[in-house]
Amino acid sequence: MQWLIGVDEAGRGALAGPVCVGAVLYPADFDWKEIFTLITKRGLPRLRDSKKLSAQQRDTLFAAIESHGRLRHASAFVEAEVIDSIGIANAAREAAAIAVQRLGIAPSRVEVLLDAGLSVSSEWKQESFIRGDENIPAISFASIVAKVTRDRHMEDLSQTHARYGFAQHKGYGTAAHTLAIRQHGLLPFIHRKTFLTSLA
Repeated sequence: MQWLIGVDEAGRGALAGPVCVGAVLYPADFDWKEIFTLITKRGLPRLRDSKKLSAQQRDTLFAAIESHGRLRHASAFVEAEVIDSIGIANAAREAAAIAVQRLGIAPSRVEVLLDAGLSVSSEWKQESFIRGDENIPAISFASIVAKVTRDRHMEDLSQTHARYGFAQHKGYGTAAHTLAIRQHGLLPFIHRKTFLTSLA
């Protein structure tokens, strides 16, 4: 049986928090519609970028991915200080390598399908796709894992740094987030200084 790994990231453009890469392993004959049926009210199930789903829809799909007997998933964070040190593209690739490794399958048994801009080491057979999260089921699943995992992490950060509003904007550059930075300064190890040179 051929196995596929889908890989996608969340948080590339955020001003705070880690970049998160999700990876989902499944057999090539897996029927992805089985999962997306859970959020399809009418018509045929279709793949969608996780950012175009509601938080409730993402949570429903993530729970199904977590509990499904034929799926395995993993995720990895690379934190803000590393992003500042090596750049966001390298940080995302590092997180992808970690997430794929955590799935525990030999490179010889699987093909890795990645959203454009991501890659893993050359020992893996791999291919990247523009808008992969809207066209490739494995990447769409990975997008959901990355987005939900990172959002929950940012919500946890909001518990200890409530005045920054991470639960609402998830670290992205909203007006409210920018105002909070101007009022309270940058948080060490959480804000990406290289993304915020005009506010630092």
